Amino acid sequence: MANIPKYYIVESAALPEVFLKVAEAKRLLDTGEASTVNDATHIAGISRSAFYKYRDSILPFQNLMAGRIITFQLTLHDEPGILSSLLTIFAQWSANILTINQTIPTNGCAGVTITAETNNLKTSLEELLRHLNSLVGVVRAEILAG
Repeated sequence: MANIPKYYIVESAALPEVFLKVAEAKRLLDTGEASTVNDATHIAGISRSAFYKYRDSILPFQNLMAGRIITFQLTLHDEPGILSSLLTIFAQWSANILTINQTIPTNGCAGVTITAETNNLKTSLEELLRHLNSLVGVVRAEILAG
């Protein structure tokens, strides 16, 4: 029977320093502050062997309760400026856009999926959805997941 990994949430102060340094090296690589493992480990102050030994064992905790993540599915007319005006609404109402995916337009319309963090939203989701549906060029807007 294979070993099934167990996971724990541990406050960073309780971790050995090497784990914190591995996490820092991973962050440096992810953000582009370091372009190679050698650079990242040098900056973090650990050996490359320690990095490779523990890199798959430590991940930053993403607090899913910190923000509500909602995926919107929209159908837009294929006209200049419609997506831009839509994104402006998200920004004005303090929804932090995480991803945008758009299909190639067919029959004059394009499908757009937007995932946004809405914990700082300045209105209700229902009101945002009503507003999105009322925009010129928006055929349909609905919440897909969240």
